[in-house]
Amino acid sequence: MSGTARIALQAAWILHHYPYRDSSLLLEVFSREYGRLGLVARGARAARGRWHNQLQMLRPLSLSWSLRGELGTLIDVDYRAQAPQVAPRQILSACYLNELLLRLLRRHDPHPALFDAYERALDRLPHAEEPALRCFEKQLLQELGYGLQLECEADGLTPVVAGTCYEYRLESGPVRCDRPLADTLCLDGASLLALRDEQLDNPQVCREIRRLTRAALALYLGERPLRTRTVSRQLSALARATVPAAGQGDKPA
Repeated sequence: MSGTARIALQAAWILHHYPYRDSSLLLEVFSREYGRLGLVARGARAARGRWHNQLQMLRPLSLSWSLRGELGTLIDVDYRAQAPQVAPRQILSACYLNELLLRLLRRHDPHPALFDAYERALDRLPHAEEPALRCFEKQLLQELGYGLQLECEADGLTPVVAGTCYEYRLESGPVRCDRPLADTLCLDGASLLALRDEQLDNPQVCREIRRLTRAALALYLGERPLRTRTVSRQLSALARATVPAAGQGDKPA
């Protein structure tokens, strides 16, 4: 990119931020029209800084910046809507969405449809946490060009049928099988169709879909584990050790 571009009032979310130099922040931002980018917020950590306490995750912002090369410089910040009412126990799930975007999106690659899906997921978290996560994972894979085949078998012609057992082969799609096989990714056709229609009210369906989306994402995330999943497992283990009779369930992320 040659010269300096000035971008004004773009819908955006802060995915993460890091201390930068003496009193600044390096923001990882997801914007609707410009994709993921890094912005330097000069003096943002100073007690009397211009944006002190404004640059938080899970707040729908309008950002203005100048960009020359890889990193931009924040110019202005404003709130564009009320923040989603994410409960404290759902913060980790929201951070999981952010980590997926940080790991899988290239900088300066716009994904407006995925931006809209991210906002829908945050809005749904307080009411339907696990369905919100699973639908976002599906949309993320589709947006990146790795969409799941949910309507037809691997041949691309035979419709998936509810009540039929399928082995899902990640490189090709679902293949009908007589019964669930050990060490394979087997699902009921009803679960595949429920994900297609984003109707994930059934807990058993959600469990099957979680196995599918995790396996699909693992192909592109590589060997480095997601920090949010590591924290989730640690919290679950701590809860079980502290209250062994409480019957702690799996964390949605």
